[in-house]
Amino acid sequence: MIEIISDNIISPLGFTSEETYQAVKKGETGIKKYRDIFETGIEVSASFIDNNKLDEAFSEYCLLNPQKYTKVEKAALLSIKKASENCEIDLRSNKTAFYLSSTKGNVQLLDKGIDDNQQLEIWHTAKLISNFFGNNNTPTVISNACISGICAIISASRALENKRIDYAVVTGVDMLSKFIISGFTCLKALSPTPCKPFDKERIGLNLGEAAATVILKRAETKNQNTKFVCGSIRNDANHISGPSRTGEGSYNALCDIIKNVDINDIAFINAHGTSTNYNDEMESIAIDRASLNNVLVNSLKSYFGHTLGAAGIVESIISSKALKDNTILKTYGYENKGVSGNINISNANSYTDKKHFIKLISGFGGCNASALFKIGE
Repeated sequence: MIEIISDNIISPLGFTSEETYQAVKKGETGIKKYRDIFETGIEVSASFIDNNKLDEAFSEYCLLNPQKYTKVEKAALLSIKKASENCEIDLRSNKTAFYLSSTKGNVQLLDKGIDDNQQLEIWHTAKLISNFFGNNNTPTVISNACISGICAIISASRALENKRIDYAVVTGVDMLSKFIISGFTCLKALSPTPCKPFDKERIGLNLGEAAATVILKRAETKNQNTKFVCGSIRNDANHISGPSRTGEGSYNALCDIIKNVDINDIAFINAHGTSTNYNDEMESIAIDRASLNNVLVNSLKSYFGHTLGAAGIVESIISSKALKDNTILKTYGYENKGVSGNINISNANSYTDKKHFIKLISGFGGCNASALFKIGE
C-alpha cells in the first residue's frame, strides 16, 4: 500500500493544505464575479490566487531572479517546497521521481504572442521543476484533461509498488488565462454566478487556480497517514467534450475500486461535481448504478472552482483532511436535487467515524478515474 507522507495546497483560500481545508470547513469560498475578464468582454465567476501574495511567498525560496518564472511555475515550485519541508525526503535522490499534472501548463504565454518558446511545453515545465530541486531524473508529465491529477497519483503509486522508486513527488497545477476562459465560454459551460453542484438550478461551472502536491512512499509501518488503496482509469470514448449519458466510464471506474472495500466503511464520495448539466447528471447515474446510493456525495468546486489539472490532487487532499477530522463536508451552493440518479448529496457538514473515501473525476474525451483512500492502518 502507498501512503501520503506530506502534502500542500496553494489556493485562493490559503497557501497550506490546513489553511485551505479550514476555510472550506467554515464555508468560505474564493469564487468572485469578474467583468471583462482578461479583456475578453466575458463576465464570469472564478477563483484566482493573489499574484502579489504568491510573488512574496515565492521570493522567500528563490532569491535569484524570481521574475523569470511564470505563475504556473512559481505556484508549483512553492507547493513542492512547502510539502517537502514537512517530511524527510531527499529531492535530489535518483530514487525520487517527479510527476507533473497539468492540462494547459504555460498556455497563457500564447496571450502574449509567444508561440515558439519551449516554455509553452509542459515537459519543459516539468524539467524546470525537477532541475530546480537538483533532481536529474526525467520527470513524468500527465496531461489527460481533468483526470490528470488522479492519473498522476495512480501512475506514481504503480512505480512505487514495483519498487522502481522510493519516493514520488506528485504536483498538479493550472492557472487561468484568456485561452482557457475563451475555450470554456465557447462550450457554453461557464456560469456568471457561483456554481451549484448537483442542484436543479445549476447553470455551469466556475474555474479556479491552484497548485497542489502530495509526496508518496511505500507504507512500511502502521500509522495514521492517508493511504492510497487503489485507483482505476476508464475511457468510454463518448464525445470530445461530453460525458457518457449513462455514466459508463465513471461507473466502471467505481466498480473497479469498490471490490477492495466494505461499502459500509465508505464515508463519502468526493465527486467531480462541476455543476454542468451533463457532468452532474452522468455522475449521479454512475453512482446509482454502482449501488452506492446510501453513501454521501459531495463536490468541492463551489469553494475554489474547477482547478483543471490540479483538481484531483487538491480535492483528494481536502477530502483526506476532512476524514481525519471525522467530517463529511457539505456541497456549498447545493439546495435542491437536480439529477435523476438516486444519490445522497451532502448539504451540511456532518460527523463520520468511517475510514475510507472515494475520489471520482471525469474529463474531456470520455476519460474517467476513481481512487480509493483510507485513513490509518
